[in-house]
Amino acid sequence: MSNARQGAGRKARVFITGSADGLGRAAAKTLLADGHEVVVHVRSEARLPAVKELVDQGAAATIGDLSDLAQIRDLARQVNATGRMDAVIHNAGVLSGAQLLVVNVVAPYLLTALVQRPRRLIYLSSGMHRGGNASLAGMDWSGRASTGSYSDSKLFVTTLAAAVARLWPDVFSNAVDPGWVPTKMGGPNAPDDLRLGHLTQEWLAASDDPEALTSGGYWHHQQRQTPHPAVNDPRFQDLLLAELARATGTTLA
Repeated sequence: MSNARQGAGRKARVFITGSADGLGRAAAKTLLADGHEVVVHVRSEARLPAVKELVDQGAAATIGDLSDLAQIRDLARQVNATGRMDAVIHNAGVLSGAQLLVVNVVAPYLLTALVQRPRRLIYLSSGMHRGGNASLAGMDWSGRASTGSYSDSKLFVTTLAAAVARLWPDVFSNAVDPGWVPTKMGGPNAPDDLRLGHLTQEWLAASDDPEALTSGGYWHHQQRQTPHPAVNDPRFQDLLLAELARATGTTLA
């Protein structure tokens, strides 16, 4: 039995952003094999062939460019049209470029605000978030200018996960450091185990293990770790949420 399995006969419906390759695709494949319902996501219609194998196994596919606010909103509409999710894995991310903050932070924020509230939310972080700067000054959330580093973006999304855990006590919201794994983003020489890179996300999304049914954690390989001090600072959380609400015109309920 996989570590991701729920209790006997009870299956989860899980939406995973960035499912065309890497950790998102790997998590989708494992969850499907375990009998869960999976909704995958690709950036454009041209990327649909990348998830054909998953769709053939029963996954539903959604399309939306996470660097475009209108498309993020439409993606939320597509997800809601398929029914309420049990879990959402905010997996998609980019390493650099003007779209960094939009894809890595704004998109998970907006999808969190607009997708019908699931029982579980999982946000992909990175050990590099500890090198992020806990300052929102000068950040361009629109994607027009390149501001902020990858480490900053992962600090912000880890803070978002903690803020949601604080504000929504009925939801299990957690952040995961998957490690430096050999994906397209991580590169072929990455030293960490690829299987362990997506196991924790699957476990938090679908397991009935009491530890998986907790909130506000920062996880690495199914172990809770201590994140950057700013992550659990309610004042910094509120400042970030206010900035994202201003940038998107959408407030987190």
